[in-house]
Amino acid sequence: MYKRIVRKDGSVVILMPQKETKAITFEVLYKVGSRNENDKNNGVSHFVEHLMFKGTEKRPDTATISRQLDGIGAEYNAFTGKDHTGYYIKADNSHLALAVEMLSDMLHNSKFDKAEIDRERGVIVEEINMYEDNPMMYIEEVFEGLLYQGTVLGREIAGPRENIRNISRSSLYNYYQKYYYSGNSVIGVAGNFKEAEVLKLLDLYFPVVKKQKRVENKKVVLKKQSTPQVKILKRQLEQVQLTIGFPSIAKNDQRFIVSQVLANILGGNMSSRLFLQIRERRGLCYFIRAGVDGFEDISSFSIHAGLNKEKIYEALEAIKVELNKAKNKEITEEELKQAKENIKGRLILRLEDSGSYLSLLSGQELLGKPLKNLEQILVDLNKITLKQVNDLASEIIDWSSSNLAIIGPFENKDKFIKVLKN
Repeated sequence: MYKRIVRKDGSVVILMPQKETKAITFEVLYKVGSRNENDKNNGVSHFVEHLMFKGTEKRPDTATISRQLDGIGAEYNAFTGKDHTGYYIKADNSHLALAVEMLSDMLHNSKFDKAEIDRERGVIVEEINMYEDNPMMYIEEVFEGLLYQGTVLGREIAGPRENIRNISRSSLYNYYQKYYYSGNSVIGVAGNFKEAEVLKLLDLYFPVVKKQKRVENKKVVLKKQSTPQVKILKRQLEQVQLTIGFPSIAKNDQRFIVSQVLANILGGNMSSRLFLQIRERRGLCYFIRAGVDGFEDISSFSIHAGLNKEKIYEALEAIKVELNKAKNKEITEEELKQAKENIKGRLILRLEDSGSYLSLLSGQELLGKPLKNLEQILVDLNKITLKQVNDLASEIIDWSSSNLAIIGPFENKDKFIKVLKN
């Protein structure tokens, strides 16, 4: 069972005890990401995340930080998304105090040293290069840039290289000051710990300060599409990366879990419709999957596939056939039952890890949702009806609002648009 504590400064603490382990996970999340940027400073959230590992007065450089954590066998990292940034340390529970103190030192006392900033510019540019050179990963950015074009969600998290090379120290530091405040944070502890000890450590290293509200994001509203959109990133590849999708309901919508069930039925596993029809029976792809990527105000429902370049049009036609079957409310009770059991099993296995369970709860908190534990989520899952799934499929799958992103050796969009329209 978890405990949620709202502190006087607006920060929230989530405690997730688990006595069966000897490990602890300590994490701190801030509600800030690339959607809080503008065109000029796009990439700043991710850049700031890197700088939290570049040294404090107490630990003057990256080597000192990593040596101390490596010395206890800890797992540690950070991540930046479009709507949040997070930091965590996983370690033997005897090192809880070190984990709390170290993240506090990094998040409150990082030096923003100009020489380190200038060195890190090259590191981030190489990270961008690495990501763009992996079509299987990069197709997500291409797709979201198309679907969310003209909005804050259409920007790439790492930002353009020009911004990374030119953004000033003062811009980085001012951005950090604006968003890295206590009231905009969610602090989580999971694993084997004593509550009294944790709260004492948090009072010491993350003290309650002046109350400030959590960031409130302006709602993203997409322009109404009247025709399919296609974006092609021309690359000489043997295996084409393709993502096709539609705008969908917000993560805060009660039906979001219904969209996850729909995605599972269509392409969530090796017995799903798309896998059987496109790979197993037609041999048109190596992998294919359906998924939902959600934000507090909107989400995308998409199909991602790695395809034979010679058979891309045939594959796209076949994918469309399967989606149209779902649109026409042809999903069955048996498929719904199997999807529920699949999601249930995966969720139970994933949440065996206390850190994963903590991330689930912290993510709900950042969205401003009432927290639901595993049992409550499973109750919601079991309540989903076939009518809800079929109705949502009919609502989401609208070819006039479809978006197709491709990385491969193509230039002409017209033939792809023709397939989507017909």
